Amino acid sequence: MTEASTQARAEQLKALHEAPEILSVVNVWDAISASTVAAVPGTKAIATAGHSIAASLGYADGTMPLDVALGAVERIVKAVDLPVTADLDDGYEDPAETIRRAIGIGVVGANVEDRRRPFDESVSRVQAIIKAAEDEGIPFQLNARTDAIAKGGDRPIQESIDDAIARGRAFLDAGAALVFVPGALTREVIEPLVDGLGKGKLSVIGAPGALPAAELQELGVARVSYGPFTQRVALRALQELAVDLYGTGVLPKDTPALN
Repeated sequence: MTEASTQARAEQLKALHEAPEILSVVNVWDAISASTVAAVPGTKAIATAGHSIAASLGYADGTMPLDVALGAVERIVKAVDLPVTADLDDGYEDPAETIRRAIGIGVVGANVEDRRRPFDESVSRVQAIIKAAEDEGIPFQLNARTDAIAKGGDRPIQESIDDAIARGRAFLDAGAALVFVPGALTREVIEPLVDGLGKGKLSVIGAPGALPAAELQELGVARVSYGPFTQRVALRALQELAVDLYGTGVLPKDTPALN
């Protein structure tokens, strides 16, 4: 991919993040899942799911080597003509270099998680990512993730919300485009997060039982993604097909033909 096309895709993703409408991204894990989702009318951007990529390659979540992760993401970037935002775990050992390499293969946005590292260290890593993107001349869209709620343990939820807001504000001040807060599933949690971070700055995951996208938009959420759940739904469909085939041995009549 040329530098000009990467720049254009980055600008496109930036505009989607800043639009008043919520951006819904259906997470993918390989070239065929990416091209399948990209072909659906209404798809505006592609987001990878690190958990799903790792699972497809035989790794536990969070253990996939950087070279393997970037190789998988590069195949996805090449398979579509849309902006790709990648799940890059915690940014690995050197988050700035990780982002430089990601931009080099055409990635224009990323989720990078803080894993509840100490506050100052977490902010420093975000700053390093933003500087690396600026040095590359790309309006890279960092969806800075904080695990303040998802990994808050047994502390009171209000304490976790306050922590998420403090970290999120610092990430935004450092140049992040959005703040991704897994575990924000209910109106009671999302409303104070939007109040604390600002309308159009919160990104959430649409886990089973979460609020519908229209309601999230009404609350001021900027982006919703679906993480590894898309792969789990696809794999469940495969299991159900296998059960049918072991029983009848006949594929459904509406099975799509090979291209």
